[in-house]
Amino acid sequence: MDELHHEDTLNKWRLILGKNAEGSIEFSSGSGGSGDDGSGSSGGIGMFEQMENTLDFLYSMEYGDDIMRGERRGTLDDSMPMAAQWIEEVRKLFPKRTVEILEKQALDHFGLTELITDKKVLSKMQPNMDLLKIVLQYKNLMKSDVLAEARRIIRRVVDELTEKLKSDLKRSLLGKLNRNMPSSVKSIRNLDVKKTIRRNLKNYDKENERLVLKDVYFSSRTKRYNKWRVIISVDESGSMLDSVIHSAVMAGIFAKLPMIDTRLVIFDTSVVDLSGYADDPVEVLMGVQLGGGTDINNALSYCETLCTDPYETIYITVSDLYEGRDPSYLLKTCSDIIGSGSKMIFLTALDRDANPVYDDSLGQKLADIGAFVGAMTPEQLGDYIGKMIL
Repeated sequence: MDELHHEDTLNKWRLILGKNAEGSIEFSSGSGGSGDDGSGSSGGIGMFEQMENTLDFLYSMEYGDDIMRGERRGTLDDSMPMAAQWIEEVRKLFPKRTVEILEKQALDHFGLTELITDKKVLSKMQPNMDLLKIVLQYKNLMKSDVLAEARRIIRRVVDELTEKLKSDLKRSLLGKLNRNMPSSVKSIRNLDVKKTIRRNLKNYDKENERLVLKDVYFSSRTKRYNKWRVIISVDESGSMLDSVIHSAVMAGIFAKLPMIDTRLVIFDTSVVDLSGYADDPVEVLMGVQLGGGTDINNALSYCETLCTDPYETIYITVSDLYEGRDPSYLLKTCSDIIGSGSKMIFLTALDRDANPVYDDSLGQKLADIGAFVGAMTPEQLGDYIGKMIL
């Protein structure tokens, strides 16, 4: 057992060091890659050599063409895989988590855009949040058939994210218990304790000093249909990508709730009104063009035109607050909006981590005039909005 562990350790070091270690560390049969870093299948020396070739295809790019091509000398090395073949080999040789790391590094660090501009290759990649962000960054390079595959990936990730969030958000937003309306749904969650006690006082057992419950009453939940208008404006700067994705998903959930009338705009130095697509996060994300400048004041000035009743309107602006023009214009616009009776929220991050990088000086000035400024997770935003409108 000790000898086998020693061989596995040497094999891992050889994979880490690559072909530069050839002659110093040689592969041995070991466990055939059955450990945590392997694929779970046995293959002996041959499989380790395949793993090395697959890793070499990616990490030799770190050292430039001379290393990657063996300093232009003739060799008998196995053929280097192209992108489509590389994806297949990575999936065959490594566990899922390692595959995700390799795919991400291939795109982020080495710019191997063939992975997402080739439909066949893209279809083999694992849909997840990291891939979604990469697809959004590079979708302008994609042809129509590849865009169709990209749309499928976006929808799958967005649907999974929506399912995780919407049940919690609906609990926060779908209303309060209506104590005057009986419910046919008899669950402890809907138990009307006060009414049950009051109606059963006549059944009090004096001898045993206990209340006998002959009838138990339940309440229903009432939904509020006096709609609030929630106007969401989203900064499409590249640095806000996580927040852009979660903003689109949250807008999609809000748009399906009966008590919220959702309006959605995205902005850089221009403003695009996507309110007609607010209930479809995929269409929203396909319309985002990451990058460009930032004119928050221009966006909020447009959002003012969408307000019909200031006292039942909530403005949510998702931005890092690095305003491109004189901030005094933005402060004046926000002061007017707050003065009209509307609620104003600036989210410097809206994602799972809620860990923002933003202009704290402007953030403080906005807070001083009455705006809420801070980072939130989607669940926290749902709770916050629920407290405002219920």
